[in-house]
Amino acid sequence: MAKKKSKLAKRAAELEAAVAGLFSGVTAPAKKKKKKKAKKAKVVKAVKKVVKKAKKAVKKAKKKTKKK
Repeated sequence: MAKKKSKLAKRAAELEAAVAGLFSGVTAPAKKKKKKKAKKAKVVKAVKKVVKKAKKAVKKAKKKTKKK
């Protein structure tokens, strides 16, 4: 199984290739990889939902203890 390159190693290789291209006269721009968009909104929404449920549960538990 091939070991994945770190982001730093990938960037270093890209820069090396770019510099080599400048000196050799070959300046074909390499295609840039599209960055993955973070699913921040979904995560935040899910966290808020969990917090809301937890608050409700605490409220319920308080009520129960008051009645006893």
